[in-house]
Amino acid sequence: MKKLSNITIAEFRAVLNSYGLKVLRTKGGHEAWAKEGMLRPIIFQTHVEPVPEFIVKNAIAGLNVTRQEFLEKLENIG
Repeated sequence: MKKLSNITIAEFRAVLNSYGLKVLRTKGGHEAWAKEGMLRPIIFQTHVEPVPEFIVKNAIAGLNVTRQEFLEKLENIG
């Protein structure tokens, strides 16, 4: 099973996309992803690989899913 500390940018984008999020904007080295009804966008750096664990944890909280649900989605995508 994957860990939250070694998720590639491509995998992270795929999981966000599978939850219905879309890219709002890209500026500098950052991408902002969101969907209707979210309070805050998920923002991450596109030049840091793997995605830092604290960013993944913030995304899990923003998506309002459990860590296990997120990891299962990640496994199904990868």
